[in-house]
Amino acid sequence: MMPAVAAGLLSGGWRALDYAPFRPGVRICPLWGDKADGPAWAILRYEPGASVPRHRHPGLETILVLDGAQSDDHGTYRAGDMVCNPPGSSHAVWSESGCAVLIFWERPVEILA
Repeated sequence: MMPAVAAGLLSGGWRALDYAPFRPGVRICPLWGDKADGPAWAILRYEPGASVPRHRHPGLETILVLDGAQSDDHGTYRAGDMVCNPPGSSHAVWSESGCAVLIFWERPVEILA
């Protein structure tokens, strides 16, 4: 089995990837795994003002902000920031200015709202 490689992400390589609709104003580029069955890696691109409704994490979620800023119930995270949301945690997510994040889900999230 060959490794999955996403080259040059920190230098903007994520901009040239193919994205599909995920939520209104949010697009996804799956990198590895199956987001319907988890675990999975992906890049999410938020348009300015876009959001993801409150959801719960049955498994670990790890986010690395690649560009812009992403906010949740606990704060605002900027390019270079990493956030780990533990199993059982919940939050809503939004981006006032738009952003791109590298995200890992151990298990698919459960939308609450």
